[in-house]
Amino acid sequence: EVQLVESGGGSVQAGGSLRLSCAASGHTAYRRYMGWFRQAPGKEREGVASIDSDGTTSYADSVKGRFTLSKDNAKNTLYLQMNSLKPEDTALYYCAADRIYWERLPQYKYWGQGTQVTVSS
Repeated sequence: EVQLVESGGGSVQAGGSLRLSCAASGHTAYRRYMGWFRQAPGKEREGVASIDSDGTTSYADSVKGRFTLSKDNAKNTLYLQMNSLKPEDTALYYCAADRIYWERLPQYKYWGQGTQVTVSS
């Protein structure tokens, strides 16, 4: 079993920044691969960024150059630094984990409850 708790969401104006955190606990093997996803009302869940066991990251084209995923293994925490935010980034952001690397496909076994990000123009 894995527990994921996201934090750091909020409301910002376009061009602003936020840093999301995902505190992970539980079975180590199922925390080997992790990712950030988002879902806006009426839209499908979208893979934003992911990280494999070697630390290699993958980003959606829509966030490349603006978002940075990082992982602090000592703190068991995944981060998503979001800069130059746009209104279209508004969504509920989720952290996910699994022992299989799904990259940015929403097939991960464990999910957090999400943290809301709202970007106003």
